[in-house]
This record gives sequence, structure tokens and C-alpha cells, in this order.
Amino acid sequence: MRLIQVADAIRYPRMTTEEVRAAFLVDKLFQPGRVDLAYVDLDRTIVGSAVPLGVPLALETDPDLRAECFTERRELGILNIGGAGAIEVEGVTYGLANLDALYVGRGNKVINFSSLDASAPAEFYLLSYPAHFSYPVAKIVAGTAESTVLGSPETANHRRVNRFIHLDGVCSSQLVMGFTQLTAGSVWNTMPPHTHMRRSEVYLYFNLKPEDRVMHMMGPAHETRHIVVANKQVVVSPGWSIHAGVGTASYTFCWGMGGENQVYSDMDPLAIAELL
Repeated sequence: MRLIQVADAIRYPRMTTEEVRAAFLVDKLFQPGRVDLAYVDLDRTIVGSAVPLGVPLALETDPDLRAECFTERRELGILNIGGAGAIEVEGVTYGLANLDALYVGRGNKVINFSSLDASAPAEFYLLSYPAHFSYPVAKIVAGTAESTVLGSPETANHRRVNRFIHLDGVCSSQLVMGFTQLTAGSVWNTMPPHTHMRRSEVYLYFNLKPEDRVMHMMGPAHETRHIVVANKQVVVSPGWSIHAGVGTASYTFCWGMGGENQVYSDMDPLAIAELL
């Protein structure tokens, strides 16, 4: 498990492009036949992936966690962005189609990932935070969770926000998680922007063609920067930073949050005219 050390708002203005990417971008995930994990020192976030092929993959603990199992003191949200697959949790198997999700609460010792077809494997995105209570395992089927349509084609931000793990959905200790789909012709997300010091946020961008990119905007409103993001790359957003983006084509992104509260609407809005 690699370590990502996020920079603070004081060091951020003096950072080079390479340093910004090293501090806020998580890449090299979704490697076939592997489980890959990155420990982010912001809110003790763990971001990862599991891409099983012919044999199942187990989610093992890591020496840095000082835990007997991965979820000894953690909860886990999982979104399948690939082909059909399954996740076994303590002997119970949950089948996950594309864009289905699974919540795994604290204390589950056995978590195994498998694909229905190794030639079109499942691609499981993992997002984990510390948990102080154990909630039950819950499967969320794409298309059945709470969703809201926002934006418009005229402003190039027409999108559907799908909320999976939240106060009025699947219960968790602190994890909030879902995904947003932009319609064809729309390329902007989270604009007008906002911040929320009570929670950090993590974006996984996917459903991008190899030649396309998203320009992810970050930083305080008065000193914004951008990170060029490719398909299946992750950006970590501290509470002091906006988190918005514009793509060269439409895309989907999974958003996940952890921190002080789970109120989805707890945001500090900013006007577009405030951005510099």
C-alpha cells in the first residue's frame, strides 16, 4: 500500500505541476489481476481497486494498518465500473453488475472479489474511511438509488447525480458515496463550485476514451490550479479546495466523502465570478 501525503493550503501555491500531481492525484489503479491500495493522510482515506481475472482476489490487511483484517476499524464503499462480478463477504456472495455498489461495514474479515468473465473483468473501485460503528453489508443496484437531474445542456453541465451511501440511503459511519453521469454534450461538473471544510472529497473519473482528459480544477477560489486527469484516475480534494472539472468529452465520476458530517448539502458555495 503506497502513501499519498496531501499538501496543505500554505505549501500549495508554490508547488510545481509535478508536485501537485504527486500530492493530489492517485494513478496506476485498476491493474489486471491485482488489488492496489493507496493510503491518503487526509482523513485517513484509503483509495484502491481490485480487478480479478481467472481467480478471486482477497482484500488483505496491510502492515501499515496494524489491524488483523482490512475492516477491523474501517468501512468500505465499492463501485463496479467494469464487467459483471461478485464480492464475497463472510461467506455471502453479492453479484455486482456495472455501476452496482456494495457497502461493507466494520469488522468483516473475509472480502473476496471475482469476475464473471475474465475477458471482460469486473473493475472494483474501493474507498474506505475509519469507522466507529458497524453497519450491515448492503448492495445498491444501479438505477434504484436516489437520483437527481441537475444542470442544463445550455450550460454544458446536464447530469444525473446518483446517491448510494448517505444519510437517507445506505447507512455508514462517515462515508458518503455516489456517482454522477454527464449526458452527451455536457462536460462541466460541480460548477458553480463549492468547498466544505467539514469533509474531504475524492473523485474517480471514468468512462473516458483513452484520448480524452478532464481538467480538474482545485485550490482556493482566489488561486485555482488544474490537474489533467485521464480515465480511471483519482483526485483527492481537501476541505479548503474547490473540486470541479471540464472534460474534452462527457464522462462519469464517482464522488466520495469522509469527515465531520454526512450532510450532502453541507457546502460553502462560491460564485463563478469569485474564481481567479
